[in-house]
Amino acid sequence: MKAILVDQPGGPEVLRYGDAPEPVPGPDELLVRVRASAVNRADILQRRGGYAPPPGASPILGLEIAGEVQKAAEGWKVGDRVMAVVTGGGYAELATVPAKVAMRIPARFTFEQAAAISEAFLTAFLNLFTMGKLKAGETVLIHAGASGIGTAAIQLAKAAGARVLTTAGSDDKLARCRELGAEFAINYKKEAFGPAVLEATDGHGADVILDFIGAPYWEGNMIAAAPHGRLLLIGFLGGSSGPMDIGPIMTKNLSVTGTTLRRYALPKKIALVRAFARFAMPRFRRGELRPVIDQVFPLSQASAAHRYVESNRNVGKVVLAV
Repeated sequence: MKAILVDQPGGPEVLRYGDAPEPVPGPDELLVRVRASAVNRADILQRRGGYAPPPGASPILGLEIAGEVQKAAEGWKVGDRVMAVVTGGGYAELATVPAKVAMRIPARFTFEQAAAISEAFLTAFLNLFTMGKLKAGETVLIHAGASGIGTAAIQLAKAAGARVLTTAGSDDKLARCRELGAEFAINYKKEAFGPAVLEATDGHGADVILDFIGAPYWEGNMIAAAPHGRLLLIGFLGGSSGPMDIGPIMTKNLSVTGTTLRRYALPKKIALVRAFARFAMPRFRRGELRPVIDQVFPLSQASAAHRYVESNRNVGKVVLAV
């Protein structure tokens, strides 16, 4: 099968379109003919040599797939349209996935649209609701609101009845965030987001904060957090270490949690997929939720897709058509 291969860590130029052995599904796994995948920041970190796949996972990049079942397992049949988050192997013509974490693609969506759902929406759902316990009427601050996960998180939080605040780095991106349901959008390049959040909430702050950036945002997050707030760390694009004052954690009774969906235990991942499907699938079918796609690249041009994501120009997902 054709796949994107990485012979050594490096920049986008190390991505090579070549031949790889076909994966062999286990007894409870589906073999999927991949029609589309998508680029995630985790793929870029892995390409650079900074994010090794979990034991037993495919070394091929790619954490989400959309395609057709080639070999079925319980609950599925050959030809079914399927989308799923995987621990690796998405940048290829064939991939395997545990049958119980696969989801049926809504009839209204193309494979490219479906490929923009699994990683972004499941990560957002896990952190907002499973970990963050976000409730209707609460306020959530979503950093990098124009990213794939950010655009998903804005929609999910809005659908759950939360008040959504977000940050982004350009006025155009802020406008797109507002279109998706953000009530208040902050250009972090023009003003400090911590005081802006307090002003927007009459001094209360954000009950839940979803952060991709890491150490550089620590101080601002501590200012922006409401009493008994929950800070969810899902990335460290700005770095993972630096000076930090933990005093506000004590004085505000804050909870700080870090998660990676890729390393989430399979039983918990199955439960997550089921909870997400109950909440989101009817809303996808009604058009209340939608994947946001910026660009679609052929799989053979994965290096160009990585360069585009690293330029931070995208709003929503960058998809690879296989």
